[in-house]
Amino acid sequence: MSRLQRVINMAPRLGAWGLGLAALAIVGMMLAGVGSRLEWYHFRTGFAILKGGAYLALFAALISLAALIRAVTVWSGSGGVVATCGLALGLAAAWVPWSWLQTARSVPAIHDITTDTGNPPQFVAILPLRRDAPNPVNYGGREVAKLQQAAYPDIVPASLLMSPDEAFDRALKVVEELGWRIVAADRAALRIEAVDTTRWFGFKDDIVIRITPEEQSARVDIRSLSRVGKSDVGANAKRIRQFLARL
Repeated sequence: MSRLQRVINMAPRLGAWGLGLAALAIVGMMLAGVGSRLEWYHFRTGFAILKGGAYLALFAALISLAALIRAVTVWSGSGGVVATCGLALGLAAAWVPWSWLQTARSVPAIHDITTDTGNPPQFVAILPLRRDAPNPVNYGGREVAKLQQAAYPDIVPASLLMSPDEAFDRALKVVEELGWRIVAADRAALRIEAVDTTRWFGFKDDIVIRITPEEQSARVDIRSLSRVGKSDVGANAKRIRQFLARL
């Protein structure tokens, strides 16, 4: 077999390896979250698997790129198609954790967000569910408030031109629409408590909503607190924005 023929034959093999490794990286990254959600292993182990999957995806993309270059050089059509698929999958898989990392770097390392940093709504019914949670329910004070206000200046209370009871009903309806698990809906105290579980890793974040009567309206405050993790990567602020937008 001539050297040219060996090069031509190599392109599809390299492409197949790249595509296979990219697919393996995607499966591993999916299992990183699924395994953590199902409590097969600690979420930090899931993060390590996710990181390893990202590196494997980049390696697969490099192999696929080399295969694509070879395929173009020797005019190997089938090898080029396989290499292109491997390159696309590898880059797409690596992009997911990379985007998370960029988001984490762009937001403060806090995990407790509220519309009232001076007097945050307090958890009552959820307290037993957080008994083993690493993050305490006590608010972090001025330091956390300063970081939140700098990063999320739009997180402010909502004022509704209706009675407190009507505001309570509307807030409860929004909670149901968002799919949060309601733990308590105390009309007498004008307080709603709920839990939201993230889709991939299954992190549980706790929410408390407080209705305060005003002169001709009702003020609605909300607080979202993660059970684990120093940083929430912006998840709690995003959740509060969704609630306020629907409210």
